[in-house]
Amino acid sequence: MRKAISYWSFPGGLEGTADIKECLQKAKNLGYEGVELGVYYQGTINTESTKEDMEQILRDAEEIGIEISGLASVEFWGTNFTSQKLEDVERGRTLIEKMLELGSYLNLDGVLVIPGAVDIFFDPAAPVVPYDVAYNKCLEGIRSLVPVAEKYKVSIAIENVWNKLFLSPIELKNFIDEIGSEYVGVYFDIGNAMQNGYPEHWIRILGDRIKKVHFKDYRRSAGADAGFVDLLEGDVNWPEVIAALEEVGYRGWATAEMIPLYQHYPEVRLANTSRALDKILANRGGGK
Repeated sequence: MRKAISYWSFPGGLEGTADIKECLQKAKNLGYEGVELGVYYQGTINTESTKEDMEQILRDAEEIGIEISGLASVEFWGTNFTSQKLEDVERGRTLIEKMLELGSYLNLDGVLVIPGAVDIFFDPAAPVVPYDVAYNKCLEGIRSLVPVAEKYKVSIAIENVWNKLFLSPIELKNFIDEIGSEYVGVYFDIGNAMQNGYPEHWIRILGDRIKKVHFKDYRRSAGADAGFVDLLEGDVNWPEVIAALEEVGYRGWATAEMIPLYQHYPEVRLANTSRALDKILANRGGGK
């Protein structure tokens, strides 16, 4: 495994306003090997971005000596297969298609996708979608995008998030298996799994369906989103998690996603995270 950092971990990254080249250079200076970028409707990379734009990012990364490790998007919370308005469903579908396209230009093997939600934990006003309806809409939607993923040879990696959907590793495993494509898998988030389970269990059950991994820590006693803390400050059993990843043969990126930022001097968290990742990954195996 190789260590990377999410663009959202930089000031302005979550909003899509941070200068990408500056973030790449800061990440390199702090010892990261890759950066996961974001796609927005309006932002540094957006749904109007081109192959030429991605090629420029690759040139900048090569000049700096770092890689692009992935693509994610915050836009899925508002536009996805369970959205109430048809236009928002279509925007979500188009966003996935665009991410797959851009991912191919960036030489990625997968992009992060949130296909839908039963509810949105940070937006109490959002409608609640019946669980079975949400599941089936996501299944139908992702299945319809398999030809696009195959075209670009980039996987749709579905993240386990706090959307009250895929509440167990067995259910997420079955969802992936129902689709039955090598281009649909899991973007496993270690910290997110702590709310109702143990990440090492999820890893062993999901196995080689895991395409990418987010490294986050979580302190259960804090509860809700206040429980997300710095790596090594929470309740994640890191030796067991790394052992599980090794057992299932995961050799991809270990991407830290550190949000929200520190209220003051947020760049300090980037340095702390780099040091923590070094310790967590100290006994990692070889691989790509």
